[in-house]
Amino acid sequence: MKQRNLILNARVITQDKVLPDYCLEITHGKISAVFPCTELQSLEKDVEIFDAQGAYLSAGMIDMHIHGMAGFGPELATEEALLQMSLELAKQGVTAFCPTLYCGKPEDMLHIVSNTVGAFGKEKGAHIIGYHLEGPFISPQKPGVMKPQDIAPIDLKALQDLYQAAQGHIANMTAAPELPNIAELAAFCQERHILLQAGHTNATYEEFLRGAKLGMNHATHLFNAMSSFNHRSPGAAGAVLMHPEISAEIIADGVHVHPDLVAFLRRIKLIENLVLVTDALLPTAQAQAPFYANREEVVFDGGVWKRREDKVIAGSALTMMQGVKNLVSFGYTLPEAMTCAATNPARLLHLPDKGKIEVGMDADLVIFDKEFNIIKIFLC
Repeated sequence: MKQRNLILNARVITQDKVLPDYCLEITHGKISAVFPCTELQSLEKDVEIFDAQGAYLSAGMIDMHIHGMAGFGPELATEEALLQMSLELAKQGVTAFCPTLYCGKPEDMLHIVSNTVGAFGKEKGAHIIGYHLEGPFISPQKPGVMKPQDIAPIDLKALQDLYQAAQGHIANMTAAPELPNIAELAAFCQERHILLQAGHTNATYEEFLRGAKLGMNHATHLFNAMSSFNHRSPGAAGAVLMHPEISAEIIADGVHVHPDLVAFLRRIKLIENLVLVTDALLPTAQAQAPFYANREEVVFDGGVWKRREDKVIAGSALTMMQGVKNLVSFGYTLPEAMTCAATNPARLLHLPDKGKIEVGMDADLVIFDKEFNIIKIFLC
């Protein structure tokens, strides 16, 4: 990116509206002006011009729960795999992400982190925010496709070792709030600004709310791998539905959560507390079989990845832009959908300069057409 850039004739998406025929100026990687194109006085020679020709312009999307893309991901345990994942995501309009580690034995997770942490700061595509640890402190009753032998009780020494190996680059962690010593885990995460998410949990309604009081106010892939809503036992899902202050991830592929239920969430939850994630697996957008994720062969079946051996859903094949498109088809406005994809994860992950189109914000931007095809991205 040059020192100064100017985007012309864009339909700029803010948090509550779409501004047609707008211009946006970028100076040294920051948004320096947003204004109607009718106010444009002249085109200076030292400014690089991009004509959006009426396409949409939004803050870049942030995926805070993703295991891999196009055959690349942290499970390959190399810097190159993480850097390639960054490049592939940028092609899809994702400008920042949290590479997500599966639940694993401490030594296996430590191996992955130690061998990939060198990628931070070297990425040429989407910014690597920090690792998302999906376990190992989760419920054996709600493993999803996590391997039962890898699930472990809370062990702060093992987590401290991971944190040190990651050089502090742990952004979020999924744990079950009903586990013993959850208060100690919550304190550990708060001290280090790690977002502690409630997921893979068999918590009762009361146990989930006790976790929320400890700061676990964000749910991992709502409805999936958690105790379900029942009229006599609201469970984890019920706690999220009934308490507006609790935010939640949604995998909006239309399979993990029924489209009508995703639409229902828009009516009962604050938009600011819904976060679009992909939970995409490493072979998503990979050209050729065989496909593997978490050391197991998976097949694409019914719009999702399933384990070949038992056809259990292993994860999604969603991209963030397809997720935005799906949200719009489910009844969300485009500003609402992009808020779920960009603004909300930026806030939850303490990224004050990302996720919105406002003067002073990072110029992490995506331009796309009315069919949701990516035209161009800008990275600060």
